[in-house]
Amino acid sequence: MNYKIIKLNPSQLLILVFIVFITLGTLLLKLPFATTTSVTWLDALFTATSAMTVTGLIVVDTAQAYTTFGEIVIVSLIQIGGLGIMSFAVLIFMMLGKKIGLKERLLVQQALNQTSVGGVIKLIKNLFVFSLSIELVAMLFLAIKWVPEYGWNQGLYYSFFHSISAFNNAGFALWPDGLMKYVGDPIINIFITLLFIIGGLGFTVLSDLWYKKKFQKLSLHSKMMIVGTFIINIVAMLLIFVLEYSNPKTLGGLSSLADKVWASYFQAVSPRTAGFNTLDIAGLDEATIFLFLLLMFIGAGSASTGGGIKLTTFMVIIFAVLTFLKGKKDIVIRNRSINLEVVLRSLAISTIGLVFIVTAVFILNISEEAPFLEILFEVISAFGTVGLSMGLTGSLTFIGKIVIIFIMFIGKLGPLTLAYSLAQPEKAKIKYPTEDILTG
Repeated sequence: MNYKIIKLNPSQLLILVFIVFITLGTLLLKLPFATTTSVTWLDALFTATSAMTVTGLIVVDTAQAYTTFGEIVIVSLIQIGGLGIMSFAVLIFMMLGKKIGLKERLLVQQALNQTSVGGVIKLIKNLFVFSLSIELVAMLFLAIKWVPEYGWNQGLYYSFFHSISAFNNAGFALWPDGLMKYVGDPIINIFITLLFIIGGLGFTVLSDLWYKKKFQKLSLHSKMMIVGTFIINIVAMLLIFVLEYSNPKTLGGLSSLADKVWASYFQAVSPRTAGFNTLDIAGLDEATIFLFLLLMFIGAGSASTGGGIKLTTFMVIIFAVLTFLKGKKDIVIRNRSINLEVVLRSLAISTIGLVFIVTAVFILNISEEAPFLEILFEVISAFGTVGLSMGLTGSLTFIGKIVIIFIMFIGKLGPLTLAYSLAQPEKAKIKYPTEDILTG
């Protein structure tokens, strides 16, 4: 009997590995000693997918439904999903003294969203050193707050869990209301946000900063990420402060100006895939909700722990539009020309992402009895692997849960990964005559 060997391209293999780990996580979360109450197979699958895709949407309360073992399974999936399955695989290969071939490098390139295979092994080494060091340091600072409050065992455990969850932009918390009880606490606000801002910058940027030190020597990608992150966070913070200042359900309900500033800052940086909250999301003004939708769709940086279309993708599209409006042909950013391929890739990522979002919203509008804005928020939160919710997640129907699981999966892997996995390689290159099409 002849067996046909199925050869998978890097995108297909990456998808397969993700599915395997999500399945394993589901099985572990269904073990009797992983839960404190009855959890359905679908809810276990939803939780495993949410953890593996570092999203943070939950259909059952994490602390109440799962034992410590179940929580360890969740935080392990978060770490693996955030830092990348293929990164762990390559690290194990290196520890065993195995040779890292071209196929493995291509897989890492795909998993970390790199443009070339050059330097990916060095990037992985840096990724683990930076990540584990940052998580450990943050854990110690969080322990300063939580050990006196909860004791050594519980305090260190909370610090450990939330350090990993925050750095990987997962948004899983061990309190039903997220971090609302710490809305004005400087330690929690500073270190939790630092974790997901650093994680959201991307490992390429962190590595670049470590070796080049000075801003002028950084790559264009790193400069765009740092400047773009700073600008978008400041603008979002000011807008939230103004929009929510008199809202009694959010900032208006806080007693001091300091608490309002901390809350505005936290909510400004969280929607770009972090998923933690110190205010009631359902109580936000509709204008603020719209701002959140935009921030969640944009997301974090490439090769980061976050999702979304990515900040640099958004910036390239903006620069392309500005270039067209100026009547110029070449897109120039900081004295560097941007290839047309980069622009087309950015448009493809955004368009495919919008197609998935629109399709999911359409299906949920049929299957769920919920306001349109709550459905739209839920879908974009899942796509951006954010984890914020206006309260819809817990009441999702069977179809609703399946749709959100799929959107979380797509949001983590990226629209192009799915497209590449389905696309057939071009066998012949034929150049056809050009002709103009009327547009606009």
